[in-house]
Amino acid sequence: MEKITRFGVSIEPELIKKFDKIIKKKGYTNRSEAIRDIIRKDLITEKHMDPNSEAIGTLTMIYDHHTGNLTNRLLDLQHDHTREILSTTHIHIDHHNCLEVLVLKGKTGNIQKLADNIKSLKGIKHGELVITESQL
Repeated sequence: MEKITRFGVSIEPELIKKFDKIIKKKGYTNRSEAIRDIIRKDLITEKHMDPNSEAIGTLTMIYDHHTGNLTNRLLDLQHDHTREILSTTHIHIDHHNCLEVLVLKGKTGNIQKLADNIKSLKGIKHGELVITESQL
């Protein structure tokens, strides 16, 4: 079993009350696990500020496939980035709208640039890139 380090934290009563309310709502069984998740998230964010760091993530987007030449532009971009795109999932929401998720892997800068290029296309209603990694 991995060695655990214990440490004390001083927090104002109102702040800990708000924190306890949030972690209960999220389903944490204790403060330690919630704090570990906050630390992990911050470490990932810090690491991926370096555009040359390796990352894995997802780009989730909603778009109207009837907008101009959007579908062809998306396909062209995806075919131009087969190194970064591991997988795609496409769901038809209704007659006009689609949800698509791209699973991405590669240099953070390349993933971010690809996501920005896709999100800026006319017809993309919403897009969100989530970058994470498998190891900390």
